[in-house]
This record gives sequence, structure tokens and C-alpha cells, in this order.
Amino acid sequence: MEPAARVLIVDDDPSIRAMLREYLQGHGYVVAEAGGGAQMRQRIETELPDVVLLDIRLPGEDGLTLAKFLREHYDVGIIMVTASGDVIDRVVGLEVGADDYLPKPFDPRELLARLKSVLRRIQAKPAADVPVAAAASPSRPRFGRCELDVDSRRLFEAGGAEVAMTAMEFDLLRVFLANPNRVLSRDQLLMHTRNREWEPFDRSIDIRIGRLRRKIEPDPTAEPRCIRTVRNAGYMYVPD
Repeated sequence: MEPAARVLIVDDDPSIRAMLREYLQGHGYVVAEAGGGAQMRQRIETELPDVVLLDIRLPGEDGLTLAKFLREHYDVGIIMVTASGDVIDRVVGLEVGADDYLPKPFDPRELLARLKSVLRRIQAKPAADVPVAAAASPSRPRFGRCELDVDSRRLFEAGGAEVAMTAMEFDLLRVFLANPNRVLSRDQLLMHTRNREWEPFDRSIDIRIGRLRRKIEPDPTAEPRCIRTVRNAGYMYVPD
């Protein structure tokens, strides 16, 4: 039997945390709570969760700042909780690396469905039609104006300075490196980067590609040379 998935609820409202904890524990999850950023870090140091349910509106460090911190340092699922009308927060949340978002007020059953979806993506093995690891690839291949240290999952400029990179950005680079000069659809890229479930007209992957281009393209202000857009098809990595 597989161990129960671990969920960390980060919300400054004790009543919401208690309600969600009771509900999720009733469905077999191991649940921990945190009232803010400092407590979240303490909880993570004690035990790393599988998924963090993260409210955006928090005192001190807000949820977007904490999501960025999580994505840069830990390989966990992130579900952002936003006010129903905050479209900008949802877009920014996806941009900093959240896997999904949940607008308030929400039905706990919807939370459960989204939680299961994120866990499936984290645990899913890559499909056979798109390999994600090249058997003979070097441990530090060049990617545009940067080098990717595959073993440590870190990105470096040619001069040696480290470039901040999210877990999803690493997954994108890994998939591109394993598939040079091959067009990959948005659907394929989403399936291999632990993003939320694919939905029609979903363009969150475009935001991630745009951020990645600014980091690795030789001239970020010019037409992309490394990660090229293939009209009506997707993206293609073209090695130098």
C-alpha cells in the first residue's frame, strides 16, 4: 500500500485550516497546518509535503512570494487559493510556478478533485512518445547562453553566475534537451512538467516559455533562437 499523500495548508484563518484539515484527513491525507510564511518554513523543514495549499492573502509574506520560494527550493505541488475576482493573481501564481489555483469561496469537493489532479501529475511517469532524458547527454549541457547542471538541477550563465530557476523551468529544459529540433505541442509540454491538467485554450505554458527565454536566449530582446515558436503547433528547441 502506498503511503498517504501529505498536504500542508497555509492560511492565516484557523477556522479554515481546521475545516480543511478535518475534511482532507477524512479522505485519507496526512495534513499539517501553517498560519504564515515563517511557520510554513518550519513545517517543511520537519517534513516535506507532497502538495502545499497556499492562500495568497497572508500577513507578512504573501502567497505569491511563498510560492516562488517553494518552487525555487522544493519539488512540491502548489495549489494557490485566490479571491474569485483576482484574475491577475491567478496568472501571476501560475507564472511563479503554481500547479493550479482555487478561487474563493470553494466547495471542498472541488479542492479534493484538484488535489488529486496535482498529485497525479507529480506521480505520473512520462509518456513513451516524448522521452525526457537523453541517455548519452552530458551532465552540464549548454542551453542558449547558459549551462544546465542536470545533476544539481541548477542553471548557470557562461560566466559562472547562477540563474534562478523554478522546478517547472528545469523540467521544460530537460524535455527540450531530450528532444532537439522536434516540435513539442503545448499539451506534450504540460504533460511533462507537472503543471495542472490540460484544458482547452490553456496558455499558461506560454508564460513559462516567455520567462525561460529571457533567461537563456543569447539576445532576449531579439527573435528567439533557442526555443522557437512553431505556428499552430508548439515549440521547438534548436541547439546552437
